[in-house]
Amino acid sequence: MQLHNFNSGPSILPPEVLTQAAAAIHNFNNTGLSILEIGHRTSWFVEVVQEAQQTVKRLMGLGDEYEVLFLQGGATMQFMQVPMNLLDENGIAAICDNGVWGNKAVKEASVFGKVQVVSDSSDKKYTYINKHIQLPENASYLHITTNNTVEGTQWHSYPQVNVPLIGDMSSDIFCRPTPFHEFDLIYAGAQKNMGAAGVTLVVVKKSILGKISRKIPSILNYQKHIEAGSLLNTPPVFSIYVSLLTLRWIEKEGGLAEMEKRNTEKANLLYNTIESLPAFYCPIAKEDRSIMNAVFFLTDPTKEQAFLDLCKKEGMIGVKGYRTVGGIRVSMYNALPLSSVQAFCILMKNFAATI
Repeated sequence: MQLHNFNSGPSILPPEVLTQAAAAIHNFNNTGLSILEIGHRTSWFVEVVQEAQQTVKRLMGLGDEYEVLFLQGGATMQFMQVPMNLLDENGIAAICDNGVWGNKAVKEASVFGKVQVVSDSSDKKYTYINKHIQLPENASYLHITTNNTVEGTQWHSYPQVNVPLIGDMSSDIFCRPTPFHEFDLIYAGAQKNMGAAGVTLVVVKKSILGKISRKIPSILNYQKHIEAGSLLNTPPVFSIYVSLLTLRWIEKEGGLAEMEKRNTEKANLLYNTIESLPAFYCPIAKEDRSIMNAVFFLTDPTKEQAFLDLCKKEGMIGVKGYRTVGGIRVSMYNALPLSSVQAFCILMKNFAATI
């Protein structure tokens, strides 16, 4: 039976990336050593990091005013690391609460200083993105979650503000051409669109750093990581290598424009199928629906378990909704083929015809 991987993260990887990563475990670049064995300060691995950094900048269209870091701790670490590095004692962290992860960012930033929620869509159970933002005068930065994995919403254009814009792009990084230059700091866990779990991408404009008086532990200081070239401590070597392979794959396949074309086709097919079947409904505002994570429900909730059982039987992996939301969630990251979405839509139609 063919499996269709709709997991929300860690998620599906391109088959050729898996093949190349597996080969490198046995023999990395004909060195006779495994990628798991090479020293992280050897020229072999330094070249991996540097190529990955250059490829990120190329895909983002960014220049030397930005630095690319590969860190650990996931996006959850960044909820804390961003305010630690950017929130001064007289400033306010302005944060958009459009879902679970934005809400977590609020809680972590409040440990370091004042926080103001400047966009809140909890009034409609996070089924839309509240784009009406009014910044406080002394805002240190504005933080948004560009794609809400749990709730199935996505920013399709970004706030225009006169303070540093911070973007948690964990679940939609590199899914489409994006004005990355509008952001002063971007972070993303790699395990959805950019590789394997264990490494976090941080892209930061150098000019926003070093402006606070707070003492920052070296391991949490962006400037220290920049000085060390992402090698301040032993990095997640294998995860960074898988990210490099995935970045190469994105470029080889046609870059972000091609990713957008594929992702839009998959999302349109699924959303149109949902709309065409009375057995299903999607409560997410149409203008805010994510092309990465479709969240929807059965009109008759008593049929949900039967549908999930059928999905399991037919090899549809990872479609049960997040525990606090319920329903169905289909994640359609870059590496997911259109054929998987087509197979899922056929299953939906067949199920709808039986009830």
